[in-house]
Amino acid sequence: MTSQAVKATVGSGSFSKIFSLTATDGQWDGNSLTDSISSQPLGILVPNAMVDNICATYTNGLMAWRIQNAQSLQVTRRGFASQVGYSCYSSCKMSPYRINPNDIISVYPLAVDATANQTNALAWVTTSKGTELFSATDIPNSTSTALTTVVNSQSLGDNMFGSTLQSIQVQVEDQGTLNKVVIFDNAGAVVFTAFGGTRNGIGSSSNYWNIDVKGLGISIGRGWAIKVDTTSA
Repeated sequence: MTSQAVKATVGSGSFSKIFSLTATDGQWDGNSLTDSISSQPLGILVPNAMVDNICATYTNGLMAWRIQNAQSLQVTRRGFASQVGYSCYSSCKMSPYRINPNDIISVYPLAVDATANQTNALAWVTTSKGTELFSATDIPNSTSTALTTVVNSQSLGDNMFGSTLQSIQVQVEDQGTLNKVVIFDNAGAVVFTAFGGTRNGIGSSSNYWNIDVKGLGISIGRGWAIKVDTTSA
């Protein structure tokens, strides 16, 4: 397993703290960040504090983060990180949240794909049932490849059947291009297509995502799939 150095600033207009870890790529388990000075987790360090900004960074590749209650496992905030050197404070704003004493901030990083002409990708997919992190690795250039949940490798239709798709946010590895994201039904017919782009480079719209699709209202059927078409740097 590969690993990389990750950091996150958590705070508001009145304070901020730095959390860090050498995180293992491709997993949530064991990737809980702690304060860089006291080595305390988020909830113990600043219980009941109001925060509205989280800026997380990784070394190379791509990464998602989340705030989760370590006891109930409820996830209350989530997002994508940026590569070191591409952080943007204004892009890290979120709706205000009061830290629970049991909260931790954890990360799911992936390295740059080691094979030429292939990429790795992550996606936060939100439906009326909630939000799940999806991923795809070793995506061949210009080849539609299915995203599946990082927890149990389920397809969109298996995981979200009977719900309404509301938003999709995709992050492709550094300097990779998201050509498009496509929703297919169980017969293989295209239901929805959206073009993406690059990040961390010339012409990019964001340092955090390659596409951010909101305001959807698509009823998800069994056997449906969400696929991405990408190009490596």
